[in-house]
Amino acid sequence: MNHLTPDSKGLDPAVLREQLFEPWHKNDLQTLHLAAQNGFSELDNPLEAFLTILECSPSKQKARGNTLGAHLFKEFQSWLKEHPQVTLTSLPEKQAAALKHRALVLLNDTQTSFTESLIDIYQLATLDPTTLRQHVVELLNLKCYKEATVLGIKLNLQNELNMEEVCMPLIFQDKLSLAESFVTGHVHLEQQLVALLDSWCHTNFSVKDLISKRFPHLSMSRTSLAHIQPKILTKHVFRLAEKFNIDQALCPNALHKRRQDTLRFLMFKRFVDSSMTEYNWSDHVQTVVADDLELQIQLVEMLLKYGGLEKAAQWSLRYSLPRHRLPFAVWETQQSLSPELHKYACGSAHSEEWMPSEAHCQKFYQVPLAKEKVQHVDTLEALQSCSDTLLKNGGVVGVDMEWQPTFGCSSAQQVALIQLATFDTIFLLDLCANGFCQHPETIAFMRRFFAEQNVLKVGYGMAGDLKCLKSTWPQFLEKPLKLEGMLDLLNIHRKIKCGKVSREDPAEKGLSLLVQQVLGKALDKTEQMSNWKKRPLRVSQIIYAVTDAYCLLDVYSVLSANPSNFGLPSDLRSIPSQPKENGEAKQKDKKNKKMNHSSNKEECQGAQWVSPPCSDTEKGLLCGKEPPEVSPPAPMAPQQLRVVCDNMLQGLGRYLRCLGVDVVILENNDDHRVAAKLAQAEYRVILTCGQPYQTLRSQVGEGRCLSLDCSEKARDQAVRVLRHFNVRPTPCDIFSRCQACNSDQYVALPRQDMIRMLKQKGFLQAADMSMTPPEDEPLYLELPRYGPQCNWASLSDLDPVTLSFPGGAPIQLHTVPPTLVPRVPHYFVCTRCGKVFWEGSHFGRVLSMFQEVMHITDEGTE
Repeated sequence: MNHLTPDSKGLDPAVLREQLFEPWHKNDLQTLHLAAQNGFSELDNPLEAFLTILECSPSKQKARGNTLGAHLFKEFQSWLKEHPQVTLTSLPEKQAAALKHRALVLLNDTQTSFTESLIDIYQLATLDPTTLRQHVVELLNLKCYKEATVLGIKLNLQNELNMEEVCMPLIFQDKLSLAESFVTGHVHLEQQLVALLDSWCHTNFSVKDLISKRFPHLSMSRTSLAHIQPKILTKHVFRLAEKFNIDQALCPNALHKRRQDTLRFLMFKRFVDSSMTEYNWSDHVQTVVADDLELQIQLVEMLLKYGGLEKAAQWSLRYSLPRHRLPFAVWETQQSLSPELHKYACGSAHSEEWMPSEAHCQKFYQVPLAKEKVQHVDTLEALQSCSDTLLKNGGVVGVDMEWQPTFGCSSAQQVALIQLATFDTIFLLDLCANGFCQHPETIAFMRRFFAEQNVLKVGYGMAGDLKCLKSTWPQFLEKPLKLEGMLDLLNIHRKIKCGKVSREDPAEKGLSLLVQQVLGKALDKTEQMSNWKKRPLRVSQIIYAVTDAYCLLDVYSVLSANPSNFGLPSDLRSIPSQPKENGEAKQKDKKNKKMNHSSNKEECQGAQWVSPPCSDTEKGLLCGKEPPEVSPPAPMAPQQLRVVCDNMLQGLGRYLRCLGVDVVILENNDDHRVAAKLAQAEYRVILTCGQPYQTLRSQVGEGRCLSLDCSEKARDQAVRVLRHFNVRPTPCDIFSRCQACNSDQYVALPRQDMIRMLKQKGFLQAADMSMTPPEDEPLYLELPRYGPQCNWASLSDLDPVTLSFPGGAPIQLHTVPPTLVPRVPHYFVCTRCGKVFWEGSHFGRVLSMFQEVMHITDEGTE
């Protein structure tokens, strides 16, 4: 097609296209570059000719960047930079309008990355909005929802289009992020999107009915339908309400659903887990239920199940619930309640003593300070005294904060109490005191305190504290805090846990677990979820707040005095923290986990065994769609399967290791490309989920990448992998690999050797020094049930002084409780990382968890 006039003397676009096609076909990009730059200069009307060339270019795939059209677009952009005089305004108005309409049509066949440039070159935004809107609507009618949305955003047509017509199909196709981009910056559209999602959180909402009425042509997979459910939608409503700064009161359905979930959680904490006091429980229940009649009725129904008839009747009387909405048994019990129970005070704060009972002291960590050493800071005079003590003297300060639990019903968690502990005094900054929190002196003190280099501020999980500080003082968003001298024990705890493995699942978590591991006793967390905004604070709350701050000092003292005992470097500050995720990366990760994974729950996708990979020459994977004639894979032992799990499947990796599979697990800060490199170097199968699957599959050989469902539990994922590859684990495979480092080489230690080593390193107290093994205890031990599956090293390889293996790993003796030694005759130590294992109840739990895929023989049963 030649758009030149008869009098034109420039190069024919058709000729230029033919000249450019040959070097592109030969992949001679250098010749293509020179020919394009020279050819564009010889064109009579470059802007018109370029459209002609693009329209006639072969292989106009808009999703690919290796086509002739894509290369020509890059070359033309480069040429325009050298010829700024070539613009649409230099052409007659009628001719310029014709080029605009041709470019508009060409947008449908243009790669997305070039859309904005094409709009700029041909000034498409200056076209009549009605024309642009009609073009986008035609794309919507053609079911090109993504393309229509992107074009609507580029041309700023959001106010010209119907938000629901654009965004609803995107949400149904799991493209909520694109719908977010469409409405972002347009307040009324942001509110409409949040209101739309909130309406879907209603109990009577049916996504199938909506699709059949509004989008009958839209096909929905089972996975896509699973994304449109109240639990997931509620999370998105609250996330978007926070992102767009929308009042959560405008999201009644999501708020009601969140409060329902919170009510169930509170029932569990009080009546199942028994970890919440009656006073704290009733305080939170009243806040959550408020004046919502339906929630009040649900509370009574839950109490009928968990708390009994009398408690359900008392709460029904408290809210004066109508008789016709109550179970008959509850109403009947109301009539039999004594008069004093009719005025039921939902939990009362009984008088408390500062000194706990002896049993409490034996079980939990205690602060070694008297009550007089706790100073309440709620005035400017007290704040000045606190500032003089902390900032002038320097030293180490334990930092902790408390805030009112919102259980996800509110995004803004403002600090109610700040605890600053020294070895002599503990200061409690009461931010709920009238006029104290927002006073300029208080804000100035916080800035000086966190910026002081001479004060080492020790905390645990300080990122959460700092986030709440920003919610409390918006001034810290405008002018961020300067943070100096910070030490987060959470990073140190992660390092310790990397070197600590036990067969038993610890009951304690977080800071309480760290205190137990370092100081020997856990924390009493009963008051953790109390109402920290309610004044006056109860004695038990004050004790909890003081303990949480002071224990940080004791933990730091022990760790800094003997870091090697815990596998730590001498300089605790040298331990790096995990990289922080920005908002977009965090949201992307959540999206991958919850709403944007393409794997089907019914089966794993992406690979199919045709023969077990017993050796490097027997490559046993075939990628692609499963042909009907493929027979099931032959049974294989766990040791034959070698995999690498990306950092979204760490739980799966640990379960597979537990069953004897050779598993490399990526760390949280590892890039997904690391999995591809490991798969190529060690011929492993990649286990992944979500978007990384498409990228990783293209980087490794055929069939070497398997996609799983991130929404499933790790145990269910492990069962799917075992069944997919027909892996037949036996009881002898359980614990045949180190769950921490994947090694299969151990050294066996009898009890007498363990006692000797514990004494040598000072891990046995004076009272335990007399500990001796029974006289009839054999000197040699039998290997555990997984012994035949492992490699066993000699104890002679151990350095007798440092108690380290040839690879440099010391035996992690600090993981062996002295009280355990008299009960356990045999120990098994991983030679790669030094972790100590012993026989415990964990084996039975694992055997029970995977009984459905376990191959149990008579020998295994025995």
